[in-house]
Amino acid sequence: MASLVVGLIGDYSPNKPAHLAIPKALELARAACRRDLAWRWIETRALRAPADDLADCAGIWVAPGSPYANMAGVLEAIRWARLEGRSFLGTCGGFQHALIEFGRNVAGLAGAEHAESAPDAQILLVTQLACSLVEKSGAVRLVPGSRLRAAYEADEVTEGYHCNYGLNAAYQRSLEEAGLRFTAFDWDGAVRAAELPAHPFYVGTLFQPERAALRGELPPVIRAFVDTVVAG
Repeated sequence: MASLVVGLIGDYSPNKPAHLAIPKALELARAACRRDLAWRWIETRALRAPADDLADCAGIWVAPGSPYANMAGVLEAIRWARLEGRSFLGTCGGFQHALIEFGRNVAGLAGAEHAESAPDAQILLVTQLACSLVEKSGAVRLVPGSRLRAAYEADEVTEGYHCNYGLNAAYQRSLEEAGLRFTAFDWDGAVRAAELPAHPFYVGTLFQPERAALRGELPPVIRAFVDTVVAG
């Protein structure tokens, strides 16, 4: 039987701790689920037609590292996973771009943009955080009934970040009304994760749970993601 493949979408750099952590997290998840799981990095420049580029992928993980060299390709890959019901995980930049894809294609925010790549856009769905979260950690409240709450089996966790951008709260209700569920918040009420309840697995986190793997710990949300991938 051929290995199940997870596509790791991002512009790989050995200087990014998250990029070093992701394979380690998947190794830990593979050992835990005892299934033949493989993964491959897909540079964003290589994304042309998701149906072809990602056809062998049972799930995709859009990795940190924005701005991406090919933002349009990343957004199309996220859209493909959303529409095709392929397991999707987006961390940090992957989460931010999942918000933009959903905003543009579902919530009626056709001009939605990221302030890092299009600072003069009229609809800045992702904007600079009031306080930088680069190399910061903080408490995160998980919403009851969410995939994240089920994965962590806790109401509150502490997670690490490496980001300066997050959801513009002015558009939170628009995304919620279109079906996106926000399922993790900091103690000031700022969004830290989102899910699509009707999707087999569609989770995005502003934090970088993969970093736990650098300490030899299996991140619960990565275990949940891989469990869904192998379940088919």
